[in-house]
Amino acid sequence: MKTVPFKLHILGLVLFFLSAATCFATEEISLMTHDSFNVSAEVISLFEKANDAKVIFLKSGDAGAALVQAILSKGSPMADVFYGVDNTFISRALVADIFESYASPALSRIPSHFKLDPKNRLLPVNFGDVCLNYDKKWFEHKGIAPPTGLDDLLQPAYKGLTVVENPASSSPGLAFLLATIGHYGQDGYLDFWHKLRANDVLVANGWEDAYYGHFTAASKGNRPIVVSYASSPAAAVHFSSTPLAEAPTAAIIDNLSAFRQIEFAGILKGTKHPELARKLLDFLLDLPFQEDAPLQMFVFPVHPDAKLPQVFLDFAVVADKPAAVSPAEIEANREKWLEAWTTAVLR
Repeated sequence: MKTVPFKLHILGLVLFFLSAATCFATEEISLMTHDSFNVSAEVISLFEKANDAKVIFLKSGDAGAALVQAILSKGSPMADVFYGVDNTFISRALVADIFESYASPALSRIPSHFKLDPKNRLLPVNFGDVCLNYDKKWFEHKGIAPPTGLDDLLQPAYKGLTVVENPASSSPGLAFLLATIGHYGQDGYLDFWHKLRANDVLVANGWEDAYYGHFTAASKGNRPIVVSYASSPAAAVHFSSTPLAEAPTAAIIDNLSAFRQIEFAGILKGTKHPELARKLLDFLLDLPFQEDAPLQMFVFPVHPDAKLPQVFLDFAVVADKPAAVSPAEIEANREKWLEAWTTAVLR
């Protein structure tokens, strides 16, 4: 009887274990997002353990830049699922035809006004209102009444007090431009911006520069009014180094002065993990993720049963009637509006 050399025994064992490891390897799924996406490790681990999976996060710039990358990789997607398309870009995303339809069972619990795609290629996940925020102490010390809407910004008493973000380079900047279009109409919004420029508005490239570089409540700047979010007062309390009984800032959401951003997620066509991708979308709409999102990204969940953290209940607000501009109008006019705004405000 011939004996098998010892080395062949070892080689056979190695091949056996490699084959077994391949059969039982954890399945990986990639989630492409904007840079502001976040989720707590313990929450995403719930999905991973339940599905014997590993979620790989691919952060790809701001929402617009990330979507452009996803569109350019059509047919050979960089990821399995995309998170972060909002209602300012949803029409572009759907026309590009890069998402698969998926009617998640979780959609039955989501209010209809969040569902902007009847074919369920993009599913709503969260929302928030972009609006003016002001420094409460600054106005109290100066003895000036804080603004209550967009028209106030044009008054002489508010000259040189406001900082906004460039809508061509900033998501909240674009949302605020849309708020002015929804408020004044396509025939009146530029008149507002001409007058705001004359009243010495300051334009920052992005939110961080505006908020942490010029806003008096968060920096050594000299602008007590900033374009931010209706959840920003809650964030100011949550991240304060000392406990606060009240928020140092307030959000202005009345008088059609806010614009509602809704964020969506969808399965990218060409995914190699379609079943797991559907499960990940289900998870994004389920309570663990929905209840985690407020303190991770300072957005509101779309699931009506999701419990809000106390700091949201106390200090975050939602506009009863935000200014409205449809996704189709935005897609048809975005570049024209941006060019007109640039001419009116920066040139």
